[in-house]
Amino acid sequence: MTFIGHLFKNKFNKFVLMWFLAMTLCWVILWFSFYGEKNSNYLLLGAVYGTVLTFCAGVAGLVAAHYWGGTKSVMGRAIMFLSLGVFAQFFGQAVFSFYNIVLDVEVPYPSIADIGYFGVIPLYIAGILSLAKASGIAVRLKAIRSQIQTAVIPLVMILISYVMFLRGYSFADMDALTVFLDFGYPVGQGIFVALAILTYSLSRDVLGGLMRNRILIILVAFFLQYLADFNFLYQNISETWRNGGYGDYLYLLAYVVMALGIGQLYVTGRELKGNKVTTKE
Repeated sequence: MTFIGHLFKNKFNKFVLMWFLAMTLCWVILWFSFYGEKNSNYLLLGAVYGTVLTFCAGVAGLVAAHYWGGTKSVMGRAIMFLSLGVFAQFFGQAVFSFYNIVLDVEVPYPSIADIGYFGVIPLYIAGILSLAKASGIAVRLKAIRSQIQTAVIPLVMILISYVMFLRGYSFADMDALTVFLDFGYPVGQGIFVALAILTYSLSRDVLGGLMRNRILIILVAFFLQYLADFNFLYQNISETWRNGGYGDYLYLLAYVVMALGIGQLYVTGRELKGNKVTTKE
């Protein structure tokens, strides 16, 4: 069976695919029906597409982590951190939607939603570092080329984030929390996507077969998350963000890919547990 065929073999990933197609259809209908107009259906779509998917993926991830040995396993801890990161995204999405739909007010910044949105960064970084350890990167870091990659890739990502969002930043009339988040979001996201690139770059010759593809899905999800957040920051600065626009669709793509990756890790973990294969360090 091909990797794509195997990807949609389990019921959870089939649900993710159906959800993605349903949300895409809703987007197309709204686009042609209310293009250029402000419509409450955009807010509803923005609330539904993310909260449902992130909650389901978070639950599936915690179950998958259990199959992989939980906190007793490097891979179990990696999946657990990823799942908690997805739950943090769920919290941010839920609060954001509560402001928009229930309170009918513009979301303040900073707000309670930032607890979830910013919490994604350290949780994903912890997940990536655990994935890196599970992939045997410690051995590869002994090579000079690997050491150079370790230094250069994060610096490049941080530099890109700085040039795009922080160059010429004015501290006038800014409170400490706002300054922290303004710097923390782009720099933190640059770090986790850099670590994701580094993890795959250093582990691609170590991992084999389907396991390599499973981890690649997670790393693609990290990149899509960074792209969605990057776009949100850019649109927010240029005041062009609109709920239900293409920016929200980027987030949908990121959540879908992360959910598919978690679904595959869930199936693999269940198979390992069924075969009584240990996943401990």
